[in-house]
Amino acid sequence: MTEWQPTACILCECNCGIQVLLGPDGRSFDKIRGDKLHPASAGYTCNKALRLDHYQNGRTGRITAPLRRRADGSFEEISWETAISEVTARLREIGHRYGGESIFYYGGGGQGNHLGGAYAPATMAAFGMKYRSSALAQEKTGDFWVGARMFGHPVRADVEHAEVAFFVGKNPYQSHGFPRARTVLKEMSKDPRRSMIVLDPVRTETAELADFHLQLRPGTDVYLLSAMAAILVRDNLIDGEWLAERARGLDEVVAVLREVPIEKYCAIADVDAALVVAATHRLAQAKSVAALEDLGVQMNRYSTVVSYVEKLVWLLTGNLGKPGTQYAFTGLSAIGHDRGHPAGQWPTSPVAGAPIISGLVPCTVITEEILTDHPARYRAMFIESSNPVHSLPDSARMREALESLELVVAIDVAMTETTRLAHYILPAATQFEKYEATFFNFDFPRNIFHLRHPVLPAPEGVLAEPEIHARLVEAAGVLSEDDYAPLRAALEQGREAFAMAFLGILADRQQAKLAPVLLYRTLGPTLPDGAAAAALLWAAAYNCARKFPQSVERAGYGTGLVAGERLFEAILTGKHGIVITEDDYEETWTRLRDNTIQLNIPELLQVIATLPEPDADPAQWPFVLSAGERRAFTANTIVRDPLWRKRDGAGTLRMSRADADTLGLTAGDLVRVSTRRGSVEVPVDPTDRMRPGHLSLPNGFGLSVPDDTGSPVTTGVAPNELTEFDSRDEWVGTPWHKYVPARLDTVAP
Repeated sequence: MTEWQPTACILCECNCGIQVLLGPDGRSFDKIRGDKLHPASAGYTCNKALRLDHYQNGRTGRITAPLRRRADGSFEEISWETAISEVTARLREIGHRYGGESIFYYGGGGQGNHLGGAYAPATMAAFGMKYRSSALAQEKTGDFWVGARMFGHPVRADVEHAEVAFFVGKNPYQSHGFPRARTVLKEMSKDPRRSMIVLDPVRTETAELADFHLQLRPGTDVYLLSAMAAILVRDNLIDGEWLAERARGLDEVVAVLREVPIEKYCAIADVDAALVVAATHRLAQAKSVAALEDLGVQMNRYSTVVSYVEKLVWLLTGNLGKPGTQYAFTGLSAIGHDRGHPAGQWPTSPVAGAPIISGLVPCTVITEEILTDHPARYRAMFIESSNPVHSLPDSARMREALESLELVVAIDVAMTETTRLAHYILPAATQFEKYEATFFNFDFPRNIFHLRHPVLPAPEGVLAEPEIHARLVEAAGVLSEDDYAPLRAALEQGREAFAMAFLGILADRQQAKLAPVLLYRTLGPTLPDGAAAAALLWAAAYNCARKFPQSVERAGYGTGLVAGERLFEAILTGKHGIVITEDDYEETWTRLRDNTIQLNIPELLQVIATLPEPDADPAQWPFVLSAGERRAFTANTIVRDPLWRKRDGAGTLRMSRADADTLGLTAGDLVRVSTRRGSVEVPVDPTDRMRPGHLSLPNGFGLSVPDDTGSPVTTGVAPNELTEFDSRDEWVGTPWHKYVPARLDTVAP
């Protein structure tokens, strides 16, 4: 009770190391502090992590037994044996009638909750599931596709060591995206030798620290970035010598950029052209530029094209593969990797024919794949650690889609907006009650991985996801003791013999899909301190040593098979996180396809060459709503207890003071926000951070949790009650959550 226990924050991709001190009851988080022994965060934490007791012990509607929905919509508790048996029977029956591909898998782990989701491919294989998606498919797939075609490998930004940081639709002060974000931003703002350039319609906390804030009109990022790229060409600021050695397609790109009407595009973006020129020159003159884009543009108009032009800006100035620029990272997973198929040649979804990027069906077409009479439509959904009814576009339509399915199975810790519509709910342990990890490990040159150990025991009646998947796979009849026995026999001879036997398993394509459960049931029980869920990481460690042998060796794990084994042991025992690889910046070039950059993506370059005049805002929709802004006390929806927020507990609508004055509004007044999809009432917060005509609602609101009497209470507005499923990027289908035409009406007191 008096010992600080290491774990990690679960509220953004950085997963900063923290330490938790339990209270006298053995379950409450009495105190939380940053973990100084964590190799990436080194004691840093923001205000959000300090409130994580509200995730673990707050009012959430926690589920502690399997539930089956009755005909009247209520739920009854059932045993695990009954749940596994009935779910298996229903999945097999649907697969028999329509094919396993009619069962759609969504999720695979919420933020920081990836280890359990890594076992899902075995369940998918056992029941013949083919199609899947996750939150990445409504955020990052445009960036993935562009990166795959330009580099053949995803890249990230070395912000900490950059002379100039270039933030496009990103506010790292709230969304982070790199270790110790707030500390790094403050250090950079105080250093006269360094600069920050921010493209954002909102004067965010990051913009306030920046040297250049290009506060553009919402949805005009493609025009402003094209103007910046054109300035580089016009003013002879491109690094021609570097590009001649490192890149292909420069002539085609330059020919298009020479024709860009720079002043006109700056005017469209409503940013002073002289400021744009000054920011572009500062970027071009820097010895190193690190660029990060985020949801502000990835969920906005022209999102995939913006991802492309943003990369052109820092590539034309030679910012890849050296300190303080972009790099190609190592890792234990393939997150962010895509094959980069040309448009029209990629795999597609069965009904809408939507592109499947990085293995993921676009989130915006899921309802189209269900609400149809097409024979290939999805008939069932298996949803894991996700809340698509709340987090995906057009919540009303998503509810309709789930209600129309023959079967919905959900794995989750709480009664959510999605699990309420499930036929079966399989309760999981929280992230602090089990072994867990994130595969968002993109650090460089020293990359970090953190296997988090349980901080407290799970309540009776819940299971960790690997055990749930193992039971489903076994109940499906595709794995049994006969399959485990040879591997267990090999394991008795040592890990080397086990490795050889396991390689034989991987040679069988069908058995390879079941590898997670095979490892869990054979290697898992031999791991210390109940760490069976970490068995999957044994294969990941070996694979990392195979793919990145020099990087693993530099990190101190040796070479060959022994390197994989040593890396795995270090992961198991490193409670504070460990360095898994150590790189040289030149390694980036060995990871790029053909060791070079492809600047010319013809389809996207053609868009830049033919950008139309922006649509005039119709009088019916005079505002642009950004649906889902990250603020000081908002995060992903796994923190359901509204009491975790110290400020803005109602989830106010931010708007400019000028608009508020015009409408006669003051702070706290109610307004009705209407879009093409719906209408909500919300209190306003007039602020000089917003441009006139721009509105924002925070993410993480509109969740229903039980009050002290057990009655549901909903706090704030769920942003996706206002968004549309078919308002989306033309290339990869990411939604335009940050560009929702809207109208405001005052509400009489």
